[in-house]
Amino acid sequence: MKPRLPGVSLDQIFATHIQTLALTLRPGTVKNYRTVARLFLRYLRAAFPQIRRLSQLRRDPHLLGWFRYLCEHDPPLCNTTRLDLLVRLRRLLDDLAAIHSLQPELIRREDLPPQTHYLPKPLSLEEDQRLQQELRCMDDLYSNALLLVRLTGIRIGECMDLSLDCSYQLGPDQWVLHVPLGKLHTERLVPIDPEVRRVLTRILELRALARPAQLARSAGLLLPRGRSRLVLYLTLHRALVDAASRAGCSSHVSPHRLRHSYATEMLRLGVSLPALMQLLGHKTIGMTLRYVQVTQQDLLREFHQARQNASQRHHLPALPAPKDTFSADLSGIHRALSATRHLLEMYRRGLSDDKVRRKLQRLDRRLLAVADLLDYIAEK
Repeated sequence: MKPRLPGVSLDQIFATHIQTLALTLRPGTVKNYRTVARLFLRYLRAAFPQIRRLSQLRRDPHLLGWFRYLCEHDPPLCNTTRLDLLVRLRRLLDDLAAIHSLQPELIRREDLPPQTHYLPKPLSLEEDQRLQQELRCMDDLYSNALLLVRLTGIRIGECMDLSLDCSYQLGPDQWVLHVPLGKLHTERLVPIDPEVRRVLTRILELRALARPAQLARSAGLLLPRGRSRLVLYLTLHRALVDAASRAGCSSHVSPHRLRHSYATEMLRLGVSLPALMQLLGHKTIGMTLRYVQVTQQDLLREFHQARQNASQRHHLPALPAPKDTFSADLSGIHRALSATRHLLEMYRRGLSDDKVRRKLQRLDRRLLAVADLLDYIAEK
């Protein structure tokens, strides 16, 4: 028998359940659930004051009336906002259904408004180059921060949260930028080149010139803050608008358009979509596709490149016979081992027997150990 909850109001029921969700959800998400519950219950009190229990809820007229209310809202709500409200309310009602005998499918999939499809908004190649040049000419703390956003594709919020030691070396000429927890509550490492390292060094030089009060409020952060994080964001946004105006950009430039420009540039340089997804910190390829602009020229280039690869895809590299090429010294033996390992790997990939493939893989590791031993002997 389901427990009865006499005297408990709808507000208390929703508040108690949202408090339970707060144990596992982020504070911003919990706040959104509270907003949805407040709006829905306010509507019920105004339109259906007789509703005292969740079990009294019906799809028609209560939920359908809520849908109409959202469509007629003043000011009008965009599809994305209405979608968020309906999805969150559906989650709350589904969670409460087992205890309060709610009717099934009060909110159905067909009730959800379609998502608005936004085209990618990268800057044109010419405007992108002019803007980057203008940011380099400005050469102050905020212009270098914006240049860092453009050269790495990080979000403006992630840039504001970078730590003083955000870059470090993984290997010879291999540097990465540690991007802290961002919009999707994930962190990542973004490879950086000497140009980005130069920008980071310049930011540190300019940071040292900031007021002591700012530095005291920004201990451990790369970018010193004023009175609040919002003030820093507004300052960066204003600096970008001014730079875009001086660079002659024909449309409004927001910090996020720098991220779109980075994504499109990386795609055209040959970065695969899975790799680009990791660079941008996305969870799905679909999110990444919203950031990149594929032009007709890109399609033609990809098509012709694929056709060229198709004509050569079954050709294996022709390696000369060892007796004709390799000399009887350490370097010759090393080259022979490399050629043997290559042919062995090509043969292994063509096999379907997993057991034989594993044996050949172990043999390859032995050959690699021999090659490492030869390197050690050569260094003696």
